[in-house]
Amino acid sequence: MSRARIDSLLASFPKVIPTNTQHTSVETADVRYVYQPLEDLYILLITNKASNILQDIETLHLFARVVSDMCRSADQREIIKNAFEILEAFDEIVSVGYRESVNLMQVRNILEMESHEEKIQDIIARNKEAEAKEELKRRAKQLEMQRREQQRRAAAGGPSGGSYLGGGVSGYAPVPQRYDAPTPVRTASPVPSTLRTPAFKGSGMKLGSKKTTQSQLLDALGGEALLSEDMSAPASPAPQEPASQPKDERGSLPTVEPESVHVVTRENLSLELVREGGLNNLELKGDMNLQISDAALAKLRLTLAEPATAFGPELQYKQHPYIGKFAANKERVIALKDSSRSFPVGQSLAVLKWRYAGKDESYVPLSINCWPTPSNDGTCDVNIEYELENSGLILHDVVISIPLPDGSYPTVSSHTGEWALNSTSHAIDWIVGRVDPEQSSGTLEFTVGGDDAGAFFPVRVSFVAQGSIAGVRLASATKVDGGEEVTFSEDASLVVDNYTVV
Repeated sequence: MSRARIDSLLASFPKVIPTNTQHTSVETADVRYVYQPLEDLYILLITNKASNILQDIETLHLFARVVSDMCRSADQREIIKNAFEILEAFDEIVSVGYRESVNLMQVRNILEMESHEEKIQDIIARNKEAEAKEELKRRAKQLEMQRREQQRRAAAGGPSGGSYLGGGVSGYAPVPQRYDAPTPVRTASPVPSTLRTPAFKGSGMKLGSKKTTQSQLLDALGGEALLSEDMSAPASPAPQEPASQPKDERGSLPTVEPESVHVVTRENLSLELVREGGLNNLELKGDMNLQISDAALAKLRLTLAEPATAFGPELQYKQHPYIGKFAANKERVIALKDSSRSFPVGQSLAVLKWRYAGKDESYVPLSINCWPTPSNDGTCDVNIEYELENSGLILHDVVISIPLPDGSYPTVSSHTGEWALNSTSHAIDWIVGRVDPEQSSGTLEFTVGGDDAGAFFPVRVSFVAQGSIAGVRLASATKVDGGEEVTFSEDASLVVDNYTVV
């Protein structure tokens, strides 16, 4: 419809409004005007005569509610001031001439693009970072006390340990800055009792699946052996806790060699499963970035493949302002509104974003079942298993961490992959590695002291993955002029922000 035609219809509207009537619609030879007074103004919907009048009135009322929600008053100055936001809201309600199935709350959420769950996760992340820093300070102080104790013992055990200038703590040359004990020191020491608590090194000991009395050995030698190990080590700066180390989010994902047309798809996942079954919440955020390095390919039309799983209207899309309206249930095409323009060359452009928040368990990529079974002898048999639910994903660096009761150490009877004790969280880390449709499941069984089934939760899962949960992937890239297909490369990855079973 041309602009002149629209101007003509709007100019004709005041002349056709009937006086002294309660009707809010009027028909001409070609169109139907559906209108509603809004203080001194009218809000007007122009449709053809074949449209559903009831749906038109409902859409008009939604338009009026959006205007009232965004403007403090329905006067001309206030509406002009908020014109851009109002147009954005109208664009979410009507797409390509058809009404979208949305309400006022959904329109408001789409425009705000804010998440209460995201804010909570940010607060939790900041609190964890602060706790890690405090733990780092405590550990540094502990190591400094151990180093001083080593110096005091070395000075007392030397040939001139009693002299003031020879070997005492105040001496100069004989006082070692770093002491390497030839054998573990097992004598009693005035070290505070808090330092004698067994603290397992996650990288120092990996236990196999042999059925031996490992837990008894650790209980018998754990405190003294580990303390002597700490004291015999050279004095050095406090080790960084795992939480504060820089994290490579790609992990073991294979690199993708970019073509002249390169698409990077990235998703972030946060979810919380319930141990008895079900889902507390699932939030998925994704974006697609297009990078073109050849100016001859700057005028493109991207077509997305049909996803294996249909999310429905809960999966919300938002495209770049230069991109034409993207409708997931229609053509699934990404192209510029103005076909005469070109995509930028040599820089990345975020062409599409999407977000899902809900409680549909069918979208969970990896299911986790943890079954603690208390025995009559004060121990607990734990069976935990995983299974890949989304065949379109390949998971890498999969680690499942199960908390352990305080002071207890597991005896593993069978397992897939490897496992190790995590000293930071006193948990058993089940290191699976890669999970794909060909190796989609695995189990771990172990026995540990304690009869509280709740002590093994929350189970935490971490991994990176190839693919997209939302099924957003490129099917083809064609030139706008001529429709010739071009070669493209695609790098699709998924990063887990939070994945727990509570």
